[in-house]
Amino acid sequence: MSAMDNQPDVRTPVPGDSAPAADAYRGQSVALLTQHGKEHVIAAVLGAALGCEVERVSGYDTDLLGTFTRDIPRSGTQIEAARRKARLGMELAGSPLGLASEGSFGPDPMTGLFPWNVEFLVWIDDARGIEVVGKAQGKANFAHLLVQDWAQASAFARQWGFPGHQLVLRPEREDDPRIRKGISSWADFEDTFTWALEQSSSGRVFIETDVRAHANPTRQQTIRLAAEDLAAKLRSPCPQCGAPGFWIVERVPGLPCSDCGAPTQEWRADVLGCVKCPHRVTRERADKRAADPVRCDYCNP
Repeated sequence: MSAMDNQPDVRTPVPGDSAPAADAYRGQSVALLTQHGKEHVIAAVLGAALGCEVERVSGYDTDLLGTFTRDIPRSGTQIEAARRKARLGMELAGSPLGLASEGSFGPDPMTGLFPWNVEFLVWIDDARGIEVVGKAQGKANFAHLLVQDWAQASAFARQWGFPGHQLVLRPEREDDPRIRKGISSWADFEDTFTWALEQSSSGRVFIETDVRAHANPTRQQTIRLAAEDLAAKLRSPCPQCGAPGFWIVERVPGLPCSDCGAPTQEWRADVLGCVKCPHRVTRERADKRAADPVRCDYCNP
């Protein structure tokens, strides 16, 4: 896992004049390799914030880098996959600017009870020699069920927002190679369910939500938030060298307890860093001066 994978998930804009960085990409074209409609969401955000043109690049099957339906496993980390897609798009377009998105799904990090989506957007600028990463996360429309009849199948579909959110069906089990994706109408769903049931020797059908971007509006919203996070970072210039992407790279613990004054694990300061030069700035937290005693190991051991 790279250091970029561990960067703080924060979206607070950096105070200061963002005008130089805001104009850094005005009128420039950035290559986006995608085949699942991400350009519509990303281009709207970055075009408005940066004045750049997000150009969709085709000519490569991005499913070869991994699929959410597990028929092709993803190699490497989420960031590495996004970086590779960005590089491929740049090569195909012959562009020094590249952009790519990569998502992941799993249980929520707090309770483990809800489906969760994490999205990364990697921006590569070879002219400046920088890489900037946007991130967003939130609840996902991501579920699966092994069913035996149409009543179970249709109930699952309604629960998870079908047909607005599309479905994937397989006979038998979750790793069955016979797979049909992008089911987007009730007629298609019923026909595909009949096919899968006929193919299944056990009389069971595996159904899951299709989490490809064009098939899942909930995921599109998280991608949009990641694009907003990326835009805010690209509009934040380094005070030392002027490179876009001056942002929080670390949060320092030690906010004092409001009762006894002892340092707690709650963060007290941000460390902002440049993606190009070694410049770092530590800024004390402005929104909160003391931690609740419940967060104090001395008051609440």
